[in-house]
Order: sequence, then structure tokens, then C-alpha cells
Amino acid sequence: MSDITVTKVKQVGVLPTDKELGFGTIFTDHMFVMDYTTGKGWHSPRIVPYAECANYPAMIVFHYGQAIFEGMKAFRTEDNRICVFRPYEYLNRFNRSAEKLCIPKMDVEQIHDALFQLLALEKNWVPGQLGTSLYIRPFVVADEPHLGVKVADSFKLYIILSPVGAYYKTGFNPVSIKVEDKYVRAIKGGLGEAKTPANYAMSLAAQQDAYAEGFGQVLWLDAVHRKYIEEVGTMNILFKINGEIITPELNGSILGGITRKTVLELSRSWGLKTTERQISIDEVYDAYAKGQLDEVFGSGTAAVISPVGELSWKGQRIVINHNQTGPYAQKLFDYITGVQSGKIADQFGWMEEVR
Repeated sequence: MSDITVTKVKQVGVLPTDKELGFGTIFTDHMFVMDYTTGKGWHSPRIVPYAECANYPAMIVFHYGQAIFEGMKAFRTEDNRICVFRPYEYLNRFNRSAEKLCIPKMDVEQIHDALFQLLALEKNWVPGQLGTSLYIRPFVVADEPHLGVKVADSFKLYIILSPVGAYYKTGFNPVSIKVEDKYVRAIKGGLGEAKTPANYAMSLAAQQDAYAEGFGQVLWLDAVHRKYIEEVGTMNILFKINGEIITPELNGSILGGITRKTVLELSRSWGLKTTERQISIDEVYDAYAKGQLDEVFGSGTAAVISPVGELSWKGQRIVINHNQTGPYAQKLFDYITGVQSGKIADQFGWMEEVR
């Protein structure tokens, strides 16, 4: 995208120390912005200083929720290169979410080029310690000021960057999960497979209840039968049962995670039987009772791999692998983060260098 205008900050910021990095609270000097207008298309791409946005109170996104977002990561490798993990996978999913929310399709190549120009400008903001990264947040909002339910005629696309540490304060340790039996997250034909704010707003009440009961996450069941496993609030879920990797199939109400896809590709390449299918919570508990539930773990961009140490469903608690990180979850975590950090050769072509 050669026509991007660039306005630089007058005073460049400083990357905090690794110990000061949390998740999603620190932002880099610049951001990318582009507009859409009906009849004109996407236009006016620009890189500008990160700042507050001037918005009309009547913007459609505030009232009717027409918005989407993505979450990606860039890493500083051991040999000091800056690389992005599977950027096209994320940007293509961004467009799939756009389609669900009636947001105009974006040219993936153009957004890719804009992102990499922004990253080249912000290279000094990429931390280098293992477990840290530069989190990339593209998002689109309907910015037309209009009170009335309709597809907006104007949108804004932003890309902001945030240097981050570990997603979970407890680090790479097993999380306890409550299997939700009161609330539902999504249903086929709805927005469950899109990365849109409404899905995350829907999860808050259940998540707060789980926190109050001492759990770290919520596992959602299907909205119709209330027994088939879907996903965790911030990640997809996978089970290792009797040596087989099983994860719920993508059915229209589950977000197709890029890390989930990575885990499945890796597992198949390592020769494990890997299955995407409907799986019920009863089946998981039955496998546990038979001593066949080897491991449970989540996968997501933020946490990469998150081992699950405990599940609680209708008051029945089961402890998985003695509440210890399982060997397979550890192997996956070590491999994926090894590729991201440059310690392990990128034989799958997942990493793209910023030049």
C-alpha cells in the first residue's frame, strides 16, 4: 500500500522493562487508520500517532454493535529479527468476521502491507524476552452517526500495537474451569464464529460467576442440547483421550482459532490420531472415570497453550493429570513458542519477517 501517509510522533516512547509488561495496557507510538465510505470504498490509509479518537455519540457501533476485531502477535527472535506468526491466517479470518457483521470486505494484501509498514516503524517496541511479544489488534467499527438499525455507510479500520508479557498472571500453570450450565454463548446461525465484541460481552456474566466461585475460566456448552462442548471464554479446547487428540468441530458457533489450527497440524505431523467432532461433557467425564482422560488444554493467540487442571460441572469436580501440566501440552507449548522465538526451525512457514 504505497499511498499510506505517515505522521510521526514528536517524541518517541520507551519500551518498558519485561517485568513491567502486563497484557493490553501499554501501547506503541503509532497506529494505522483507514476509512470506508459507501460509493468510495476503503480509502485514506495513514499511520498516525497513537491518540484518543474523536467520535460522534450517535455512532452506529455504540448503539448497534457493528464491529469486529482480530488478535495477532509479532516476536523478536533470538537473532534479533522481528517476525509475525501466521499473519495471513488472521487477516483472512478478519474478513470472515467482516462478512458476518455486514462490514465491507478488505483487501488482505493491502492490510498486510499496512501492518508490516506499521511494524517496521515500531520495531523498537517488540520485547525480546521469552514469553513476551508485540500484540497486534486490528479492528473495524461502524462510525456513521445514525440512530436506527441499518448497515452503516461509513467505517474506520484501526491497527494498534501493544507490547505484552504473559496472558495469565499465574504463567504456564493449569487453570481451573467451570463448565457453564446456566448461560449460553452462541448458537448456529448467530455470531459465534465471528470475532466481534458481542461474543465477549456475552461471556462476562458467566465469567464473573466463575471467578466468584474460584475458577479461572468458563467452558461453554452448546445452546440447544446444553451438553456438547464448544469453547472456553478466551480459547479453543482440546482433549487427549486414550492417546487421541479430540476437539469440537467448527459448527458455526465456535471461533476457528489459528492456534487451534496450528495444534491440529502439529499433532497430525507428529503421527497422533487427531479428530474434530462433536464431543459431549458426559463423554469427557466418562473418559475420566475410565482413566482415559490423559490431558485437557486450551489453545489461543494470547496464552498459546493453557493446560487445564480441573473441570467442574454441576458440582462434580474432576482433577486432570494431578493438576499438573501434561507432557503433551508442554510439548506443544515448547514447540510453538520455540518457532515463534526462532529457537526451532520454522519448517511449516508460519513466521513472516518484518523488513
